[in-house]
Amino acid sequence: MNKNKWGFIILGLAIFVIGITFPFWYGKGKSTPPPLLSLDTPAITALTEKRCVEDTAFMRANHMKLLDAWRDEAVREGHRLYTAKNGRTFEKSLTGTCLQCHSNKEQFCDRCHNYVGAKPSCFNCHIIPGEVKQ
Repeated sequence: MNKNKWGFIILGLAIFVIGITFPFWYGKGKSTPPPLLSLDTPAITALTEKRCVEDTAFMRANHMKLLDAWRDEAVREGHRLYTAKNGRTFEKSLTGTCLQCHSNKEQFCDRCHNYVGAKPSCFNCHIIPGEVKQ
């Protein structure tokens, strides 16, 4: 009976280890391509300057930090102008600056946020141009 007990313990531990590590080894080697983002919106085609506040690599990696800093600085401290690395200045405003180009939330913002599983709270307050807030 003692020998049988150890067999159940080892079997239980093996099932536990397989169950806990399953998500890691199941997805190994599988990846989904990043989403295709579209800036082809009426707002961007009307603009003469089609450059973001910072370069693409910076914005991909840091836009959430930048927007958080903008929120704190603009709302809490009253500093409403942002000076980019290249010296250009912008209003610290999601609606007034970012959404001028990124006006198609579904084709731009949502695709990336869904891909990485992010649930930003920006749109709890900010309204997308042309979208009705409910």
